[in-house]
Amino acid sequence: MNLIITMFQYPFIQRALIVGVLVSLCAALLGVCLVLKHYSMIGDGLSHVSFGALSVAVALGVSPLWISIPIVIIASFCLLRIRENAHMKNDAAIAVVSSSALAIGITVTALTTGINTDVSSYMFGSILVMNEQDVMISIILCVIVLALFILFYSRIFSITFDENFSKASGIPVGRFNALLSVLTAVTITLGMRMMGAMLISSLIIFPALIAMRLQRSFSGVIIAAAGKAAHLGGVLAAHTTLPVIGIPIKSSTLDGLDALLATVQMPSGIPVATVAINGAENAAILAVQMLALSDERLAQELVSMKEKMEKSVMEKDKKLQEELGC
Repeated sequence: MNLIITMFQYPFIQRALIVGVLVSLCAALLGVCLVLKHYSMIGDGLSHVSFGALSVAVALGVSPLWISIPIVIIASFCLLRIRENAHMKNDAAIAVVSSSALAIGITVTALTTGINTDVSSYMFGSILVMNEQDVMISIILCVIVLALFILFYSRIFSITFDENFSKASGIPVGRFNALLSVLTAVTITLGMRMMGAMLISSLIIFPALIAMRLQRSFSGVIIAAAGKAAHLGGVLAAHTTLPVIGIPIKSSTLDGLDALLATVQMPSGIPVATVAINGAENAAILAVQMLALSDERLAQELVSMKEKMEKSVMEKDKKLQEELGC
């Protein structure tokens, strides 16, 4: 214990711990999205792009982060554009960009500074290279990455699991894919200072894979509320494999009966579980019951809720019996 306390008294250990925790948190959050979108190797490709940019920056004698971050962001946009156009498969595009950037980095290094301490630290990582300026830049950028991810979590979550459903819901899929690429590029560039170009991709992939091994399924339920013609539930159910719960909304025309019939009478193969008119509470409980099939905590919460409901009914019955003099 004394040895550990002594270690954390060194400033470079403190700087490494702060940046390491922040970068690891960013990488773990983004890694889940990248792995589920079958785009996990982008970390390896962008790390090599970052190494090439860092080699050029070291040769020019300028701050590596200010050069590498914009270049890696541009590379991530290029990879995203290649993925959308489908003229080249993802793995092939990443392999071309990765090998080209690595070749540029090694060539520039060989012709200028050689494999010195700075270049070696970017290839294999080193906590000794973290100075106060790097720490401040890393903290600011990591906070921005985490804030943007949390702010747009629902939309990023949606495009990760089902892009077709996201498009049907009006979410600008292209913009949020671009945002995901930018956040990944920034995280990889910051992480290279500690992990190096050779290992930074593991910080993206392994936490997500371990989490998927521990939690084997990702459950989700969609609740759609609509009135009058109320085709929303059916449209969503046609574009996703997730269960859809429909809530008919009362309108001024038929008091919600039109919405109820439209929601419940879906064509074969497009099931929508329908609750009562304006039955948002039952829809929420039904959604939790579905999710509780793979979540013990939710199952316990449901048991607790049922017990409270039973207790409430018994108290009301007792009060009524007392009023009636029974």
